[in-house]
Amino acid sequence: MKELRYLNKYFKKYWFKLLVGIIITIIARVFSLVMPSYVNKSIQAVEAFIAGTVSRTETKEVLLQYILIIVGAALLSGLFTFLMRQTIINVSRYIEYDLKNEVFDHYLSLNLNFYKRNRIGDLMNRISEDVGQVRMYAGPAIMYGIQTLTLFACLIPLMFIKAPTIALYTLTPLPILSILIYQISRIIHKRSTKVQEFLSSLSTFTQESFSGISVIKAYNLEPKVNAELKELAIEGKNTSMDLAKVNAWFFPLMILLIGISNIFVIYIGGKQYIDGEIESIGIIAEFILYVNMLTWPVAVVGWLTSIVQRAEASQKRINEFLNEQPTIKNEVAEPTPIRGKIEFKDVTFTYEDTNITALKNVSFTVKEGQTVAILGKTGSGKSTILDLIARLYDVQSGEILIDGRPIKSLNLNSLRNAIGAVPQDAFLFSDSIANNIRFGKEDATQEEIEEVAKKAAVHKNIMGFAKKYDTVLGERGITLSGGQKQRVSIARALLKDPAIYLFDDCLSAVDTETEEEILNNLKKASQNKTTLIVSHRVSSAKSADKIIILEDGKIIQEGTHDELNMVDGYYKELYLEQLTEKE
Repeated sequence: MKELRYLNKYFKKYWFKLLVGIIITIIARVFSLVMPSYVNKSIQAVEAFIAGTVSRTETKEVLLQYILIIVGAALLSGLFTFLMRQTIINVSRYIEYDLKNEVFDHYLSLNLNFYKRNRIGDLMNRISEDVGQVRMYAGPAIMYGIQTLTLFACLIPLMFIKAPTIALYTLTPLPILSILIYQISRIIHKRSTKVQEFLSSLSTFTQESFSGISVIKAYNLEPKVNAELKELAIEGKNTSMDLAKVNAWFFPLMILLIGISNIFVIYIGGKQYIDGEIESIGIIAEFILYVNMLTWPVAVVGWLTSIVQRAEASQKRINEFLNEQPTIKNEVAEPTPIRGKIEFKDVTFTYEDTNITALKNVSFTVKEGQTVAILGKTGSGKSTILDLIARLYDVQSGEILIDGRPIKSLNLNSLRNAIGAVPQDAFLFSDSIANNIRFGKEDATQEEIEEVAKKAAVHKNIMGFAKKYDTVLGERGITLSGGQKQRVSIARALLKDPAIYLFDDCLSAVDTETEEEILNNLKKASQNKTTLIVSHRVSSAKSADKIIILEDGKIIQEGTHDELNMVDGYYKELYLEQLTEKE
């Protein structure tokens, strides 16, 4: 139960609803205890009539009165049981809602290294399947647990008051059942953890398979994927069956022990009736009803144990993530105005997951409103510079200044709101094209969306679709070509109209003619905006105010297009090579 203590804050939040639910539960159980007692009284009334001590008319009147009491109590018990579910089960849904939001918000706060270490399918499973298991503990487990405790607290003393000997024999199997439940629950806990871990593996496999379906089909890997899924399914079946075999012991054991209790009631009660130790055979009927009333609560004990064990295993997996603290924190509460000047001072950065040093003592300055192009071979550290400016990572050595202030002293939300980033791998959501562009500015009008789409040279393509801007894209924008996805991402950044633009090789999938059109539009749109363009093409860089050449994480050249083209080096070689290719 240690892991489930995390939920106590939610129980405190909804304590009043839970208290009302508990009171209603107790009332419902009390009304349910009326029926057995009046069944006994009804039998006694019939016995009195048979003995000739009361008349037929008096017996009918008494029986009618008892029947009305039994029906009324049953109706009231049913009503309060309904209200009980409406309070306690609803609370579990509130807790599920809050916990999912907390987990999701925490996911968003964690840095990129976290997502490199963990698989998406596993993260999805923990926020869905695991939280669902926890909800079962916060709702049904509590509700039926209170029901069972209330019934035991009311019924067992009542049984001993009415017939101590019968009650003693009737309740004898219960301690045996408790011991068996304790032993089995330990096994359930271990096997429930394995089941949850398997579900994470299954979610990861299916998520990766669906995301990479085009690659699977292109390489004719369907048989291989099917074979892997079959192996995974067999593993899942075996894991689930191991758990099901243990769970399968609960109900047969309970029914057996309840059956033994009924035998005790009939045998001991019958013997006492024959010996004159009890006055009426109605007490036997009453106790049989009591035993049957105990059947479900006793059965629930095993089910509740299984739920609690599953919930604890799931909450433990959730806590593992919730206890992980983000390394990049917003330490400044007040909003920070961002103008756009950027300075790197002897910046060195090493990726934790690969231990690769991407930047080595890099220093440069980008003035406010200046356009700087960054070129270099693959792996030279170009994209890393953009990630550091957006503070997706923090540097280990050196310092990054924005507007003359250390980047860590800025409000993180203000910094990122001031940036319009277009990543190398353009990501689009499974939504309409208009909403994907509007992602940069939620209150944008249709006219504003179309204007930036024209600047990104994608408006004509969109108008060619049947539903135009209302066209719903497939996952990750699979409906569009690579170049179209890049241009929609550019339109998204332009719509945001930020102080800083970060373009990460975002024209790599666009032809040179379209590239020239977009670059001219970007030059107009980014006037007085600080702009950094990462590219492999000289055509994207030649009009920049400054060009930086990176190699192996170090700056090897820096200057304008004309300056760099006058000296031998990487830039001039690249320019001549691409000029030859163009011709």
